[in-house]
Amino acid sequence: MAELSRDGPSDGAPVAALDCGTNSTRLLVVDALGNTLDRQMRITRLGQDVDATGMLAAGAISRTVAVLGDYRATMDELGVRRARLAATSAVRDAANGERFLAAARAATGVQPELLSGDEEGRLSFAGATAALPPGFPTAGTVLVIDIGGGSTELAAGKAGVPGSVQVVSLDIGCVRVSERFLTDDPPAPSRLEEARLEVVRQLETARAELPPLEPGGPVIGLAGTVSTLAALELSLDHYDRDSLHHSRLEASSVHRWLDVLATEPADARLARPGMVEGRQDVIVGGVLVLAEVMVVFDRPWCLVSEDDILDGLVLSLRW
Repeated sequence: MAELSRDGPSDGAPVAALDCGTNSTRLLVVDALGNTLDRQMRITRLGQDVDATGMLAAGAISRTVAVLGDYRATMDELGVRRARLAATSAVRDAANGERFLAAARAATGVQPELLSGDEEGRLSFAGATAALPPGFPTAGTVLVIDIGGGSTELAAGKAGVPGSVQVVSLDIGCVRVSERFLTDDPPAPSRLEEARLEVVRQLETARAELPPLEPGGPVIGLAGTVSTLAALELSLDHYDRDSLHHSRLEASSVHRWLDVLATEPADARLARPGMVEGRQDVIVGGVLVLAEVMVVFDRPWCLVSEDDILDGLVLSLRW
């Protein structure tokens, strides 16, 4: 298997980004003009029980590495010459993270990068703000929230000005919140309130560390929680990137969905049009984070972005 590096000449060949998240493992391949050749996502739950054990489970590693092997085959078919493979919260927190990184390299031929929360947030901000819709308010500071499985990154700065971006990474991802607090099905109201208080506590800390933000502006929301919530709102029976990308979620809708999803069991959530299998047991934790972001930062609506850290990674390969 040929080794693929992030470095080297821009020879017109496609480039790829791989994101090994706590809940999902994803691939993006683009050509020299930035056109998407392939974009895939599979739920692998790499971070299963990491919050409790401090270790990546053997089964979780195996699931994720198998998907990475499939992705390498796709990359070969498309003629990828350069690539970046990023690992994030689950691997950062695991004592045996190096075991996974070695297996990921063997499966893909790409040297994995263990991103810090700050690096993760900056790449997500770059991807989300590279091509905003007409009329989106970019004159002031833009707030981007990336709700992952193990962590949530809040990034604030000027679109197109990398040096202006400030990032706070918080340990309140959808999987972590669910495994720590929301263990009943559906979650007990008392435990949901405990989770809410912890989320608010961490968000208030983040607000104090970020640059001042004008109240009433939008937030750009990234990752599976936000996409799934938008799909639920639109009653999509299959994934439709064009319908989801740059759609709007009103704060009232986010809070309404939190109330609905938190009071029904996981199998009822899965039966809803728009729910992705593998997210039904962690969606409440993720929606809780988004709902409280909109309260703490006074955001009346959220711009849904399907451009995220993967897009930030491939942008770095095309520079």
